[in-house]
Amino acid sequence: MNKSLTRSIAFWLLLVLSLASAGVGGWIISGQLSTMTTTLLDGTATGVEVYVGQSLVVFGAALVGAGVLGLLIAVALVAVQSLVAAAKPVTVEAIDWTSAADGSAPENETPEHAASDTAEADEAATHRETGETVSTPDAEHVSPEGGAADEDQNGSSGSIATATKINVK
Repeated sequence: MNKSLTRSIAFWLLLVLSLASAGVGGWIISGQLSTMTTTLLDGTATGVEVYVGQSLVVFGAALVGAGVLGLLIAVALVAVQSLVAAAKPVTVEAIDWTSAADGSAPENETPEHAASDTAEADEAATHRETGETVSTPDAEHVSPEGGAADEDQNGSSGSIATATKINVK
């Protein structure tokens, strides 16, 4: 329940429709009971006013019951919302833009380490562009038939190309 209950459209629909249902049901009951009482006491009551009036009173009572039930559900939702703890806001530290802007290397990386990584990346890109294969220590474990030697692949995906870093096209 990240959203406030008062901002929920479903909650407001439940509340408004429950009130409307109870109001309309009460109006129907009130109107029919007053009509039945008046005509029965005057002695002018017809079968339509008596028997249809009873059915309309039952229908109005169902509407009142649905409205009251909806209001009880709305009250229960408010109670549950008050019991549930709100999520704590996450605190975000301010970013220190001065360390990245001055051009200095991060604390755990020296300029020599960064240069060697760049050289290795350039060499790998050159080999990819020319289509050359790079000899790695794992390449000697590949048998001429295309399968791996007797040793396990030590957690690789099972592909010889992956195990030996061969460029497969």
